[in-house]
Amino acid sequence: MKNIPLDQIKICHVTTVDITVRFIILNFLRFLQKENYNVSIVCSPGKWSHLFEKQGFSFHNIKMTRKITPVRDLISLIKLFLYFKKEKFTIVHTHTPKPGLLGQLAAKIAGVPIIVNTIHGFYFQKRDSWAKRKFFILVEKIAAKCSDLIFFVNREDMETAIKEKICVSGLSKYFGGGINIFKFNLERFSEQWVYQKKRELNIEPDFKIIGIVGRLVKEKGYLDLFEAFEKIVKQFPKTLLLVIGPEEPKKKDKIDQNIIKNYGIEKNVLFLGQRTDVDELYPLFDIFVLPSYREGFPYSIMEASAAERPIVATNIRGCREAVEDGVTGILVPPKNPNKLAQALIYLLDNPEKSKELGGNGRRKAKKEFDERKIFGRIKTEYQRLIKEKL
Repeated sequence: MKNIPLDQIKICHVTTVDITVRFIILNFLRFLQKENYNVSIVCSPGKWSHLFEKQGFSFHNIKMTRKITPVRDLISLIKLFLYFKKEKFTIVHTHTPKPGLLGQLAAKIAGVPIIVNTIHGFYFQKRDSWAKRKFFILVEKIAAKCSDLIFFVNREDMETAIKEKICVSGLSKYFGGGINIFKFNLERFSEQWVYQKKRELNIEPDFKIIGIVGRLVKEKGYLDLFEAFEKIVKQFPKTLLLVIGPEEPKKKDKIDQNIIKNYGIEKNVLFLGQRTDVDELYPLFDIFVLPSYREGFPYSIMEASAAERPIVATNIRGCREAVEDGVTGILVPPKNPNKLAQALIYLLDNPEKSKELGGNGRRKAKKEFDERKIFGRIKTEYQRLIKEKL
């Protein structure tokens, strides 16, 4: 390995959409860049694509759909193969299910020496039908046959992969989730700053704010949250639900913002859409909520904890690893608006308890969610594989 300069180690990270690069792996790619690795990005074209090239990454558009589309998927597979064959990458590292299959298959056929996949959360759940579970398990098994290493963001997925014989234990590595904990440090923001930010968003200064950060899809538990919030507003009329996240018009479970009229809460809900200043919005929250049905390792929970916000989340894989029930937040059953409302009302009624949970969350974030530790683990594995394979 000593004979190979790092700038000659070509690493390609592959995702389905550019939003995954922008909000999940971009900091790690910058880290690799600073380490002098030659870093490329492949994903479908989107509004963030121009940003990657400006920051010095080699960027290549290959359109991939999130849903199963056999003809389009075959075209994507061929394009990935041709690109990998042409560029002669040392490492291809895939993210999210579709690139995890197509990207790894293409890399294997193209003869890429090192193939790495990150499981950001399995698509199948215990409650899913037998047929759905078996299908996605089969897909993951096929993908894993191409892998030299599989990273898992939560332990439950790693245990499931071994139990379902998707991969052997020696192929899997746990690394958790990581964020820039300095960026989400509450000490950056004074009370006057928070007051001004509220004014900027036309939020009444005496309103309590419950915040959520997540795509506008039913899978994130929005309908349960709206039903719960209907109960909350009756008891705490000066409460605002602040929703941060992009619309997903192409998803089957998309949420139309007008649906809040069905719950009579339209005067107490503010949709901000997708934001790049979420670090400046967490300080406005009194409580962070994520009533999701499926998660890998929620970045929003890590960010909110780092910002000392008490968490209310569903007791599902990923969330229960990010939240210590009764210590950094409260876990509630999924698809249970009544329990969700009870937990949120309890924290609104007990600000001292909320403060305690938030403080514990910050300590947990500093100990477990510091992205620098995650980056170091991945770098170590890259170096090991380079030494073994080249």
